[in-house]
Amino acid sequence: MVAADFIEQLLNGLTLGMVYVLLAAGLSVIFGVMDVINFSHGELFALGAYFALTIIAPFGAGTGFWVAIVVAPVVVGLIGAAIERTTVRPLYGRDPLYHILLTFGLVLVINDGIRLIWGTQQRQLAVPAYLSRPVSILGVQVSVYNYFMIVFAALLAVVTWYLLNRTKYGMIIRAGSQDREMVRNVGIDIDQYYTLVFGVGAALAAVAGIVLGGYQNVNTGMGNSVIIPAFVVVVLGGLGSFRGAVFGGLLVGVVQTLMRAYSGTVLATFGETTLSVPNLEGLTVYLLMIAVLLVKPQGLFGTRGDESEGEGELLVGGYGGILADSTRVRLGGIAVAALAVAPVAILLMGDQYYLVVLNEILIWAIFALSLDIVMGYAGLVPLGHTMFYGVGAYTAALVMLHYSQSVFVVLLGAILLCALLAWVVGSLSIRVSGVYFAMITLAFAELLYSAVFKFDFTGGSDGLLGFEAFLGLGSVGASLSNIEFGVLGYEVGQQFVFYYLALLIAVLSFLFARRMMNAPFGSVLQSIRESEERAEFIGYDVNRYKRRAFVVSGGMAGLAGGLLAVSPSTVIISPDQTLNWIHSGEVIVIALFGGMGTLYGPMIGSGVFFGAEEFLSSYTDQWRLIIGTMFVLFVLFVPRGIVSIPSLVAQRLETANNADGAVDMDEREVRSDD
Repeated sequence: MVAADFIEQLLNGLTLGMVYVLLAAGLSVIFGVMDVINFSHGELFALGAYFALTIIAPFGAGTGFWVAIVVAPVVVGLIGAAIERTTVRPLYGRDPLYHILLTFGLVLVINDGIRLIWGTQQRQLAVPAYLSRPVSILGVQVSVYNYFMIVFAALLAVVTWYLLNRTKYGMIIRAGSQDREMVRNVGIDIDQYYTLVFGVGAALAAVAGIVLGGYQNVNTGMGNSVIIPAFVVVVLGGLGSFRGAVFGGLLVGVVQTLMRAYSGTVLATFGETTLSVPNLEGLTVYLLMIAVLLVKPQGLFGTRGDESEGEGELLVGGYGGILADSTRVRLGGIAVAALAVAPVAILLMGDQYYLVVLNEILIWAIFALSLDIVMGYAGLVPLGHTMFYGVGAYTAALVMLHYSQSVFVVLLGAILLCALLAWVVGSLSIRVSGVYFAMITLAFAELLYSAVFKFDFTGGSDGLLGFEAFLGLGSVGASLSNIEFGVLGYEVGQQFVFYYLALLIAVLSFLFARRMMNAPFGSVLQSIRESEERAEFIGYDVNRYKRRAFVVSGGMAGLAGGLLAVSPSTVIISPDQTLNWIHSGEVIVIALFGGMGTLYGPMIGSGVFFGAEEFLSSYTDQWRLIIGTMFVLFVLFVPRGIVSIPSLVAQRLETANNADGAVDMDEREVRSDD
């Protein structure tokens, strides 16, 4: 009986693993050939399931399922090909990390598009009745659909392998992945093959979505739920390795299923001592991912190094612009003065909701500023930066619940713990670079996100609540929630007071970061960003400088998280609110919106992002679709962010007025941060 249960769980693991194989195969092939890390792959997976729903509806499950499993992937494949032609192709030659940024914007667009067309209700994808029947073999009873998923996915994987390794088209694609210029020089239009590869990868994702939709259900969050495990699979197997994707997919599927079934199971008892399986459900695969990245960054079956490094550059500001430094300082002073009087205007309007929005903008401005230190100045792109934001928020809430309610003690605790965490994570993560650095920070963030569900002291999935901040030290001060007084007949409350606290901390954080980046430390970071080898050659300990930048950045992100917990608007600190990977993507969007490498650009980006969110959400539920579209356009046409727009416009006008202006301008020539 025990053996039968184990075999049943093993079959369930293989079933899930084959879905990961299809999903990861597309991801891996796209990266292996095109060096594109496609974050929108999960949404293409969901899109396949939703198209299948539409196709099955008129035909019924018996015929419709088979029509859907052929037609829906073709449709999604064509959409994938269109995405490659219109958005991904213009980015070839830039740092591959821009592909991550671009496809994150596509995540917002496709996900909101799905909500707009199919709604937000969870649905069941109907499968033929004969596939739903249970079947018992040697005492192991599972549905026929499990066997169908395993066999069908295995056949597709074999066909894909055959096409890549035994056909002329596969040979050209593999040659292009090794040296695309050589393939172009022999007269082959490799770009068309790239489109084909992206389309096939999208179609494989759609197939995975359909078969999993029939096994579980179809919902708008299904893409988000599989994309991180898919990246785990690809990293474990090796970026670009098809064989690694197959092995990694099966490994992750089986490990996840067995840990879910047997975590905490008592294996044996010796007197008063019991031997049990550790409760590591949800943690194991991320621990594996971190271990593999540290020991063999190219994965178990990967052979490629980090060729992405040095192929392109992060397009940052910080190179001057059409405005003089003194003008920009004056504009900054005017902006701070305007922010200082804004609450008064809101008080006169009588709608304090806008204060809540401004408080959120200031918190995220500090968060984005912290990211700019490592991304804009050191050239490191962490995909798990929200771990510091989340840990800072949890630390602040725990300090208020168990030690002190003083805002100053709370924020100090959040900064110190996050700086310590950043030192540990940074020391390990900076051993790898490029996309591997992005992936390992994502793994650490997901590890923490999963861990908070395990502990009672973090409140599990319910989070922490019941904390309250005290504005003062010792007995001198007042509880933030009790602050309320009248001025000239107007009621001044806790949001008003917190706003000035957040504004003061934001200004001090900016001045601190600016002082640091203008010091020799900042110059060394920028030289590392421009050329790590050159900085190392002239004698700088590159890893030490990166680690220090990471510690400062982590501490500042912890400060932002602490402010979130202290904010009067916050009544609960939960995992999804603070540690979900989507927040790492959002803060990168904000930094790019404003302009990386300028410090004030990401802070402006925070205002634009949340201002646009508030404005658009009052008119439409699909505001993320619009924000995502804007972000994609920024990545394509204004990669240096809002701060570069004045200089960009000036240069466009100059080019238009120049008789020789027929030559197209390269965005690399735009080095402004006005």
